[in-house]
Amino acid sequence: MNGHPIFTFRGSAIAGACALTLLAGVSMSVGQRTPAPALAPAPVDPAPVTLTPEEQANTRVYEVANKSVVNINTSTVEYDRVFGLPVEGQGSGSGSVIDRKGHILTNYHVVDGAQAIQVTLATGQTLPAKLIGADAEYDLAVLKVEAPADSLTPITMGRSDTLRVGQKAYAVGNPFGLEGTLTVGIVSSLNRSLPSRVGGRAMTAMIQTDAAMNPGNSGGPLLDSGARMIGMNVAIATKTGQNTGVGFAIPVDRLRRYVPELISQGHVVRPYHGIVTLMETQEGLKVARVSKGGPAERAGLRGFRVVEKLRREGNLLYKDVTEDRAYADYILAVDNRPTPSVSDFVAAMDAHQPGDQVELTILRQGVRESVVLTLGSA
Repeated sequence: MNGHPIFTFRGSAIAGACALTLLAGVSMSVGQRTPAPALAPAPVDPAPVTLTPEEQANTRVYEVANKSVVNINTSTVEYDRVFGLPVEGQGSGSGSVIDRKGHILTNYHVVDGAQAIQVTLATGQTLPAKLIGADAEYDLAVLKVEAPADSLTPITMGRSDTLRVGQKAYAVGNPFGLEGTLTVGIVSSLNRSLPSRVGGRAMTAMIQTDAAMNPGNSGGPLLDSGARMIGMNVAIATKTGQNTGVGFAIPVDRLRRYVPELISQGHVVRPYHGIVTLMETQEGLKVARVSKGGPAERAGLRGFRVVEKLRREGNLLYKDVTEDRAYADYILAVDNRPTPSVSDFVAAMDAHQPGDQVELTILRQGVRESVVLTLGSA
């Protein structure tokens, strides 16, 4: 263990420990006991409780949004490596109803490898679900259930580009399988980057919140004070697998862009720039390698140059191969926005569509230049 935070949500492993704690709280012994003296009943205050403005805001968000949040339970079957016997596994998570056609948005890791998926609506109805679209790198998945339109309440989508650090944030989900749980916090920070679970790609522009999240919250909505979805809860920074007050959500603006592709095509169509390797340096992002025939090479972007020299020793001829690293370009900005890190570069590219033209500010042999790159698709 290297001590770094682990970004993970898994909904099944901790449920047993939670149940044991609850059971221990109600255990009792069966021996002879002396009857306790009768106590006078406590006085009852008939006056209704008046909620504070903050409490009213909390209850309003919950009552509006909880109708759109679902509980997701999955079943998997793996085989014992020693005897080859089937071993059944179970997991749980959360999701949001996004239309009246039965589409449910959740995280890919909630349903990854599932042989069976069950969705429980806020009405209590449990339905089988099919996975119709997924993207592992962005940790997105769309499920489909067959249900009457009047039984589905789509969540209201907000905006994430106008979020401000310090504003209220609400998480609704099913931590430890406890359905319809609300936690309240604030937007702690914006534009965080997390490592993707697959592919080595950074998940950029993430929302950080201190609203409590635990296993089972994955895939549920992060909401603003108007009960509008501003993100989808995806991970917590923790060494124990439980809430530490540092949670992350995928911004809703990204969801709004990619979900239609997941529904129509089953996958996300990404912009492709053709840069294979970038190195972070003090001078800028050094282009180490570009794909042959790709958009970057067609735009004239230069990576390390391979230099071959023949050397003769006696009757033998040798070929020495070296890299000319000084030949490579440095990327300083995308569309005039500085990109000091690879995460900044990825975020800038992700803001575009295939076919878009992108202006790169580069440093070549000590001279600043501009290069126009036409993005492909991947």
